[in-house]
Amino acid sequence: MEKQKKSYYVNMIEASINEEGKNKMAEVLNFNFGGHHDIAAMVERAKSLGFAKDKHAKEFVLAMRFMHHVIKKNADNALFAEFAPQFEAFKKSVKQQLGCDCNCK
Repeated sequence: MEKQKKSYYVNMIEASINEEGKNKMAEVLNFNFGGHHDIAAMVERAKSLGFAKDKHAKEFVLAMRFMHHVIKKNADNALFAEFAPQFEAFKKSVKQQLGCDCNCK
């Protein structure tokens, strides 16, 4: 069975206070990100891993998905030669703890 492709739009905005004490918002980066994973469902499952705050579950899931994607798309990059096998083992451990039945690589 083919999995439904999902598409996400990531937009990071830096929030600060200017010299007059007013909120200042500045977009620092944006990009599209896709795959077959349901990021919201993954975050809900990740909350069971004992993070101190819900936002940490969100950060963890995004970091895992982004890192997996970058390593997969740059498999021949020497930068990841040492780290990729360790990341793969960690990812499999997390998937097992979350009861993920996804057979994707």
